[in-house]
Amino acid sequence: MSSERTKLYRDKQNAKLMGVCAGIADYTGVNAIWIRLAAIALTFMTGGSTIPFYFIAGLLLNKKPPHLYGDQDEQKYWQRVRQSPQRTAREVRARFRDVDRRLAAVETHYVTSNPRLSAEIERLR
Repeated sequence: MSSERTKLYRDKQNAKLMGVCAGIADYTGVNAIWIRLAAIALTFMTGGSTIPFYFIAGLLLNKKPPHLYGDQDEQKYWQRVRQSPQRTAREVRARFRDVDRRLAAVETHYVTSNPRLSAEIERLR
C-alpha cells in the first residue's frame, strides 16, 4: 500500500482540466494554484510547447485512488516522505526516542514511588 502513496497520480477530485496539476500539487504538497500558475507561465514562456506534455501526462498517469489517505495528517506525512525520505525517517526516529524517554520517566516515577514494585523488579534482575 505504501508504494501507492509514493506514486504520481492525476487528481480528478480537485481537477480543473485533467487533474495533472492537482496531482502534482498532491504529490509535492504545494498548493494547486501555484502549480497551475507555474504551468501557465511555463506554457507562455515556451510558446505553448508544454501543452502536448500536459495531455500526454493526463493520458499516461493513473487516476488517484479515492481513499489513498486516511486523513490530512497522513496525506502530509506521505508528502514529506516523497520530498525527503531521509528527513522523514529522522523525524520518526526522533519521535520514537521522545516517546521512549517519556515512558522511561513515567516508569521511573512509578517505580520509585512504589517500594513493593521496586523490590519485585530488583528480585527479577
